[in-house]
Amino acid sequence: MKIAVIGGGSTYTPELIQGFLERVGALPVTELALMDINPERLAVVGGFAQRMVAARGAPFSVVLTEDQRAAVEGASYVCTQLRVGQMEARRADEYLGLRHGLIGQETTGIGGMAKALRTIPVILNIARDMREVAAPGALLVNFTNPAGLVAQALSRHAPEVAAVGVCNIPLGAKMQFKAMLERDLGEPIAPERLELNTLGLNHLTWHRGLKLDGEELWPRVFAAYAAEQKDWDGAVLDMLGMIPNYYLHYFYDTAERVAAQSKWPPSRAEEVAEVEKGLLAYYADPANTAPPADLMKRGGAHYSTAATQLLNAHHNDLGEVQVVNVRQGGAVPGWPADWVLELPCRVDRSGVTPLPAEPLPPVAAGLVAQVKAFELLTVEAAVHGDRKAALAALLAHPLGPSQRQAQMVLDDLLTTHRAHLPQFWS
Repeated sequence: MKIAVIGGGSTYTPELIQGFLERVGALPVTELALMDINPERLAVVGGFAQRMVAARGAPFSVVLTEDQRAAVEGASYVCTQLRVGQMEARRADEYLGLRHGLIGQETTGIGGMAKALRTIPVILNIARDMREVAAPGALLVNFTNPAGLVAQALSRHAPEVAAVGVCNIPLGAKMQFKAMLERDLGEPIAPERLELNTLGLNHLTWHRGLKLDGEELWPRVFAAYAAEQKDWDGAVLDMLGMIPNYYLHYFYDTAERVAAQSKWPPSRAEEVAEVEKGLLAYYADPANTAPPADLMKRGGAHYSTAATQLLNAHHNDLGEVQVVNVRQGGAVPGWPADWVLELPCRVDRSGVTPLPAEPLPPVAAGLVAQVKAFELLTVEAAVHGDRKAALAALLAHPLGPSQRQAQMVLDDLLTTHRAHLPQFWS
């Protein structure tokens, strides 16, 4: 079985390699193709990946290539983890927000929009290559942020390619709640015994249920969380009866988050860039054959687990329930079927199937609808280079600029990232 990783020069790649090595017995990988457009990073990260695999007896080959089509050809799974414009573009997204008094973040608000406009055409191009040369029934597993918005673009503009958006946050929440239950019950719990009930959009979800062996234990989990947490007002949390994804601080505590940006530098992109320098130096050392502890400073805890669990459940027809991003197709009554949502899905050989879910209450559903309108407009802007759709997306977003500021912000965004937005400048 061949797996292609587009963005193979990412500093995340060794964690993904580690995940595949840990599942060699269940996931029969024969070839892992690492593709990247940056030959220097590909050589460093890819060389380290090859040493990792060799140190474990070379159960599969690791092939390095700058040719996307060659990487995709014959692949059963294509994992996308790319960053158009690399870390400098992320930094530009953050300071774009700072310049205009808006949230500067890589997946939320103006930064998330800029990243989506750069990323969607590239991912759709990968989907076209998959349609033409990948193995029959190949699955595109996207980790590239904004993962939900990218999945929405794939659903609307490449529906013939099976695709799913994956994020590490649901798994991280599950592991957090697992630890709480273990303290409460006084015994260890295997993660596969737990089923998390989450609904919303990627980075805009609310956790509202946790089953252990089919028994709903949410009241115990919620009470334990409420007693320990310091991030949310107690009355608000009690009113919700749900635990918000931490990205909701950008929506619920906007002024506080914008004020925190005044302390930059360093922004998060600048912090990560420094971490990456150390990681790349470690990867380049021919004596190293195992991922370093500092990899966790990069962020993305549970990334390899989320990735390999999904591939394993799909390939081996396990029917596991995992929280991922797909077209909901009527699983949530009353919500448009073509919306891509982050929700529990059954993963087996037939695909990734959303499970029936109750809609969110109005306090959350209204925000989801508003951000989904932004997402749909951003998809059309990205695909067609439509400046009016981009302006509409800015106005639709609850974290967007005022109407007097919107055109100036859009002009700044398009100029800042002109090299990566040819569809707007043709």
